[in-house]
Amino acid sequence: MPRRKAAAGPVWEASSGNGTARSAGRKRPGPGPRKRGRPERGDGPRELLLAAAELDGTPGGKRAARPGPGGGRAGGQAVIISEPEHSKERIKLEGSKCKGQLLIFGATNWDLIGRKEVPKQQVAYRNLGQNLWGPHRYGCLSGIQVRTVVSGPCAAHSLLITTEGKLWSWGRNEKGQLGHGDTKRVEAPKLIDVLGSEVIASAACGRNHTLALTESGSVFAFGENKMGQLGLGNQTDAVPSPTQIMYNGQPITKMACGAEFSMIMDCKGNLYSFGCPEYGQLGHNSDGKFIARAQRIEYDCELVPRRVAIFIEKTKDGQILPVPNVVVRDVACGANHTLVLDSQKRVFSWGFGGYGRLGHAEQKDEMVPRLVKLFDFPGRGAAQIYAGYTCSFAVSETGGLFFWGATNTSRESTMYPKAVQDLCGWKIRSLACGYVAAPVPGTGEGYGDHKPKSSTAAQEVKTLDGIYPEQVAMGYAHSLVIARDESEVEKEKLKKLPEYNPRTL
Repeated sequence: MPRRKAAAGPVWEASSGNGTARSAGRKRPGPGPRKRGRPERGDGPRELLLAAAELDGTPGGKRAARPGPGGGRAGGQAVIISEPEHSKERIKLEGSKCKGQLLIFGATNWDLIGRKEVPKQQVAYRNLGQNLWGPHRYGCLSGIQVRTVVSGPCAAHSLLITTEGKLWSWGRNEKGQLGHGDTKRVEAPKLIDVLGSEVIASAACGRNHTLALTESGSVFAFGENKMGQLGLGNQTDAVPSPTQIMYNGQPITKMACGAEFSMIMDCKGNLYSFGCPEYGQLGHNSDGKFIARAQRIEYDCELVPRRVAIFIEKTKDGQILPVPNVVVRDVACGANHTLVLDSQKRVFSWGFGGYGRLGHAEQKDEMVPRLVKLFDFPGRGAAQIYAGYTCSFAVSETGGLFFWGATNTSRESTMYPKAVQDLCGWKIRSLACGYVAAPVPGTGEGYGDHKPKSSTAAQEVKTLDGIYPEQVAMGYAHSLVIARDESEVEKEKLKKLPEYNPRTL
């Protein structure tokens, strides 16, 4: 009987208290049509399947039975991560120490970004929003101090966190990714009322979904959930109100979102993933592909957070070796790939390999986290990682910026990490990458390619001259900056910038 995708949520079952390994035979080979221009896909390290399955059990994990034949993974088990209350760490996450005013530039017709035309259901909004060729202040944020700005290389929506830990959102909202309980587009930043009683430490944006992390380590998710990217145990079109994810383990301290998948990291350095597995970006040694009715290819999505159990390195002669004791310290996601920084300053990457974005000098997809060799030497480790749509960045422990992949897919790709010579000698404070650009504030400067004419080399953003950018973020086609406003000189400089008061319907 043909298999269908599971739409039902998981059923809670009593746990043996020891977690249970998943069956290793998870891969659904599909000979169906491949996407055009895709590099050959390797099978992934098969000899590690067993080890991954054995390691996948999480102490205290509760099992959620997946529907059997005719729906979901046949005979599979989804482990809902659960930790007894007495052994949970008690944490209080601190938000960013940045403080300043929000500036925006780029495209603000949110429904048109990345599209030829505005969809029919959004046609009323088609003339709202404009291209801002230089930095603007939002009139509605007068007197509001911002400590964090968030967007993503796939996102046409944005978030800000105030110094009080309140979360505001604006932009495209077709799937409820703004968290206001509806799907109405919002032109300017607006407080998310449902999270008004929470102190938000950080947040992340996918293509059409959002995650918010509270100071106590709880995660709220909202927006599109077609591929299970909200971690709620089901697959639904839209969840417009913030909902806690199906996870009861150690407190979460870091998060990242890809286009249709999510990553969370707990305070012990364990990494969990959920959502779309199409290119192996979840790190579970599978692309989740199976043949459904009428020879259609579908994907066995992870509907609840599942631990990334194995990390590997490949030797020059092609041997695959497990890398033990990886304690994750940071995570970043591109559209379909993931980067991780561990406690030993090593970088791992996996997922879609096109354009060299994984940094392994080949375009093969990787199904499990694979060590990026360049940073695995004493004194050559990485201190920060960032991911763009089709590229990756790392700042080395000595302060150098490294890049691999492609910021413009019609140009040459960089197949392994290379130093960005144009920014040699600059101290990188924050970096963000949109669909085809990357602004980088160094010590007191802003860099990027923000002109009607594109640029491949780093160029100073002259319109930010004399303004101190504390942090930057980029969406698909817009940029956000937190500008410091401590001194009178800084305040005066910001006052001279134009104010943006978008038209609303």
